[in-house]
Amino acid sequence: TSPWMTARKAALKALQKVIGPAAYQARAGSYTGGLNGVHWVRILGTRPDGLLIIQNLWDVGKRKMRRVEKPLEPSLVYPLLRGRDVFRWTATPSDHIIVSQDPKTRMAYEESWMKVELPLTYAYFKEFEEELWTRQSQSVRDLMEKSAFYAMYAVADYTFALYKVVWREVSSGIDAAVISTHQSNYLEDKVIVPDHTLILIPCESADEAHFVCAALNSAPSRLVVQAYVALHPSPHVLQHIAVPRFDAGHPVHARLGALSRQAHALAAGQPPAGSEPAGGSLAAVEAQVDAAAAELWGITDKELQEIRRSLAEFG
Repeated sequence: TSPWMTARKAALKALQKVIGPAAYQARAGSYTGGLNGVHWVRILGTRPDGLLIIQNLWDVGKRKMRRVEKPLEPSLVYPLLRGRDVFRWTATPSDHIIVSQDPKTRMAYEESWMKVELPLTYAYFKEFEEELWTRQSQSVRDLMEKSAFYAMYAVADYTFALYKVVWREVSSGIDAAVISTHQSNYLEDKVIVPDHTLILIPCESADEAHFVCAALNSAPSRLVVQAYVALHPSPHVLQHIAVPRFDAGHPVHARLGALSRQAHALAAGQPPAGSEPAGGSLAAVEAQVDAAAAELWGITDKELQEIRRSLAEFG
């Protein structure tokens, strides 16, 4: 009943200890319905009255938009994390997104509210109303019919979780990172919003997020993903990697979380915090992650060696 997989025989035997449903549910990132050039923006500056000066990312995606520069209220503007911004242990937003969807109702903010509370944001979307109505995504079209023409998809409470683990949906493997908030030159510290090319797991704390991230970045998890005949590491990958629910009192869980923090610091070129375990290089820390993950799943040293050999053969 397991996925069709290819790897060394001893490694496949060891992976049976890893394969199984995770205690977590993965989600897709925010989706504009194929019109990123409207919702995705670059902040050019700020005005004395606190308004942002934005330019739409008119040339991203298949459909090119008109280039527009406008003042905008900052309320619905968030740091945007794209697939190209994410690597193993590191993720840094490169632009911004206007989130026009209420995460509570999962519908677009009402036009009557938008006109009064955020008139400049409403006027901005109004400039693209014709194009927005031509979006082909049936899910987005249904939401437009039920709410407003600037509706989005895959925006909910989990999108705004303070701590999230993310990885690229289109990739030959899984390279996860922990994200939280981001502060740019022109925008206050706000929660990072992943785009539709990313998969996310919402977490309740930084410790939990780092534990999940370390488990996913470990050699056993990566081999489960790479040993599939064909796979995009989309949300269903968690059906096959048995990441247990985080327990702050479990020594192995705590060790994996601490190692992830150290790996993130090293990947970002920063010195690890003094309270975290000494590891030296990133490669040395990743070796400790593999060892801790092996202990988590009951994998022997010999089995871990076979898993690493199989990963090396995949390149």
